[in-house]
Amino acid sequence: MKVVVAWWDLAGSEQSIDSLRAFLRDEAVDRWAGFEGLLLKAWIADRENDRWGAVQLWESAEALGQPLSTRAAELIGYPPTERLVFDLEATTSGPNGVAAPAGLAGLGPALA
Repeated sequence: MKVVVAWWDLAGSEQSIDSLRAFLRDEAVDRWAGFEGLLLKAWIADRENDRWGAVQLWESAEALGQPLSTRAAELIGYPPTERLVFDLEATTSGPNGVAAPAGLAGLGPALA
């Protein structure tokens, strides 16, 4: 499994966290729900530092290798400031199962 963390520094963009939040509601969430092999995508914001990003959990490197949506980069005006790819080692969930949606706890080779 692969984890991707992508960050945009919005200082050079006409987009804001608020405008990108509208993009999520109107377009992005539904678009990303259609990608095979995507187990989870969480969009994240750092208002204090004017940064926007996402964390993605993929079934495999092959799933991550498919052509993906670049709409956020189009709106922001440039590719992510930083994009990192990691191997997933393990997942867990909090006592109420809130930290990881059903089916996402207990994943990764460290727990195999």
